[in-house]
Amino acid sequence: MHGLVIKNTGYWYTVLTDEGDTIDCKIKGNFRLKGIRSTNPVAVGDLVTIVPNQEGTAFITDIDDRRNYIVRKSQNLSKQSHIIAANVDQACLVVTIAHPATSTTFIDRFLASAEAYRVPVILLFNKIDILDDNEMHYLEMMMELYRTVGYDCLALSAETGEGVDALMPLLSGRITLFSGNSGVGKSSLLNRLIPGLNLRTSEISDAHDTGMHTTTFSEMIPLPDEGASEKSWLIDTPGIRGFGTFDMEPEEICSYFKEIFRFSAGCRFGNCTHTHEPGCAVLKAVEDHYIALSRYNSYISMLNDKDEDKYRPAY
Repeated sequence: MHGLVIKNTGYWYTVLTDEGDTIDCKIKGNFRLKGIRSTNPVAVGDLVTIVPNQEGTAFITDIDDRRNYIVRKSQNLSKQSHIIAANVDQACLVVTIAHPATSTTFIDRFLASAEAYRVPVILLFNKIDILDDNEMHYLEMMMELYRTVGYDCLALSAETGEGVDALMPLLSGRITLFSGNSGVGKSSLLNRLIPGLNLRTSEISDAHDTGMHTTTFSEMIPLPDEGASEKSWLIDTPGIRGFGTFDMEPEEICSYFKEIFRFSAGCRFGNCTHTHEPGCAVLKAVEDHYIALSRYNSYISMLNDKDEDKYRPAY
């Protein structure tokens, strides 16, 4: 039998078969994917082959080739990756300017990883209903920065529904991963998009202005969308505090920052690292404010990820 992994609890996988049935599955034996050192060899969004057993469950025996996936470094095992989701059309990164504040380093690391695996990203700036004038001004500057780089940005409020209507057409007929730090309102936004979903949400910690995990596993949720020619899916994932990049060579990282890659064509040396070399067009662009200092600092941070002892969560 063949099907789609729509839920991963870490031990059991729920598979939607091609016939439309759902069945709980385990991995058969010591199942590992060649070439990928991962804490979860099977991820939500994977297309798999399963073999039913006498207990009414099934074993996953094979996995189809993936067209893409989003991966980050495992927080507990530095030399292992954690696959967030596979075979997605796009990702929505939910971020907040305040309560809690999402760091630009986290945003840039997520964007770079998505670029590496050819996943388009939409930035969703949530909680605009609670921002003061100064915070709204900062929000506008952030959206202008990322739009200039080349990313779609939307400002919205999961609480009031403001701006959510503009998001709906972007989800139609697509498989969309939703990700973000804990506390940014991802579950609240999914509840707004899918009436009756009732995902659990929690309050922000007053002591640290940070979120608490409410989603504990990854799951694909169908989005009611009668006008779509293809089925629309939203992938809910646990909130993450840090985003360690995985298996990126230093010379590759430049190409995952769109604006840095564009300016790098003007560097004097073909193997320029954009850190100290004479005639570096990237350093000149940073100096002239054509490349945002925050983006350049994120690039430098990722260059230093090869130091295994250096990595630590962003929060």
